[in-house]
Amino acid sequence: MPTLSVLRALLDDPSREMYGTEICAEAGLASGTIHPILARLEGMGWLVSRWEDVDPRTEGRPRRRYYRLSGSGVAQARDAVIRADARRAQIQRGFPKLAGGSI
Repeated sequence: MPTLSVLRALLDDPSREMYGTEICAEAGLASGTIHPILARLEGMGWLVSRWEDVDPRTEGRPRRRYYRLSGSGVAQARDAVIRADARRAQIQRGFPKLAGGSI
């Protein structure tokens, strides 16, 4: 589920570069959760990243690493979200009480 939350955040605007804190906020996850996910997705070729070119002393903060979905990553992420949504719908049909009904 955390990986799907990260993918959904990145798919909101696939061309937009986002840094870790932005992804955390949009996905509703802690940075300790998202950074391993981002590293794994980048290793799989779904993401590309870059460090911003700023002087941390001038900016008064550390450099940010920006992430965005790669061209093939957009298609793979959309496919993964569609498959997960289909599985969730199938489970909810099989177990309607778990999907918000009463027991």
